[in-house]
Amino acid sequence: MPVSSLIDPALEDVRDLLDTGFEHGEMLTLVGKCAIDYDGRASSHLPPGERLVICKPDGTLLVHRDEQRKPVNWQPPGSTHSVCLDDDRLIVESVRSSPHEELEITFQTVAQASRLELDDMSELALEGSEEDLRQRILADPDILETGFNAMATERETSAGPIDIYGQDADGTPIAVELKRRRVGPDAVGQLNRYVEALERNRPDKSVRGILVAPSVTERAKELLASEGLEFVSLTPEQADTA
Repeated sequence: MPVSSLIDPALEDVRDLLDTGFEHGEMLTLVGKCAIDYDGRASSHLPPGERLVICKPDGTLLVHRDEQRKPVNWQPPGSTHSVCLDDDRLIVESVRSSPHEELEITFQTVAQASRLELDDMSELALEGSEEDLRQRILADPDILETGFNAMATERETSAGPIDIYGQDADGTPIAVELKRRRVGPDAVGQLNRYVEALERNRPDKSVRGILVAPSVTERAKELLASEGLEFVSLTPEQADTA
């Protein structure tokens, strides 16, 4: 993985590095103080701040702050990037043709810039997902409990969508929350909010809640008991091989 990096570079050197990277279809990263202007389906302006900018060979551009996982600004694959100098500023422009969108990033200073030649032809093989658990239960509802009737998936409530909504053999509503890994108290709290949301809409009928996961922590087990909720152990691997 060849890497070329500049630390506290002159803006002219950053321009040259970016030009070369764009020409050769490389991954580029920039860290510096910049302002961002977007124009397209809407318009926005982000005043100067220290941010990380990532330009990918497929045209994707991401602008990250020092918190949260989602970029604060971005351009999708297929966008075209360019760079220029304007007096004492470095301007990176990304343009998407259809629909037309422009993102202009104006750097006052650059602390670090890198070109990376990444070799990654592997395909992501997703195994053991919550969707595996869902499909297993939908195909064989009795694996949850005898007589369970799955009536809806992603049923909306005021607390969010329930993974599976159904009824037991006696007609009692059940909210089923699916987790692919060992879980703790947060998952119990999430399930309890779904149950409470359903009960607010059906005050004449109690609602059961079942948490489905490979295992739970001791604290989660205690909370399940105190809230009157239930647990069924099921792993994604079981769902895949059944």
